[in-house]
Amino acid sequence: MIVHESKIRVRYSETDKMGYCYYGVYAQYLEVGRTELMRNFGLSYREIEDHGIMLPVLTLNIKYIRPAFYDDELLVKTIIAKLPSTRIEFRYEIFNQNNEILSIAETVLVFIDEKTRKPIKAPVLVIEKMKKYFN
Repeated sequence: MIVHESKIRVRYSETDKMGYCYYGVYAQYLEVGRTELMRNFGLSYREIEDHGIMLPVLTLNIKYIRPAFYDDELLVKTIIAKLPSTRIEFRYEIFNQNNEILSIAETVLVFIDEKTRKPIKAPVLVIEKMKKYFN
């Protein structure tokens, strides 16, 4: 299992008229979580793309439990629970500065060949970097 934590502060522009962090912004927070997780174990999206592989989001599922507000410091915990195949699955938990859980989420991304636009197996460069985290 791979686990990474990223901190994000809610900016004023990310809040709605009610003062809540706008629900659509959470997808951006999830993206920060997964890109930082990948960078943390030595692989960036740019490196994957340089090998002719794209990673579009196939599914996104978020459950909102309680709101975040302007200037809250959020902790985005990002988890990969299994080695990827054609797909890579991420789970997320977002907490506020009081360690209250605000949301849980999941995304599934698909490895796509840039030229053919067809799904492919996870590239060796990804598997090699990840396999030490799994038994």
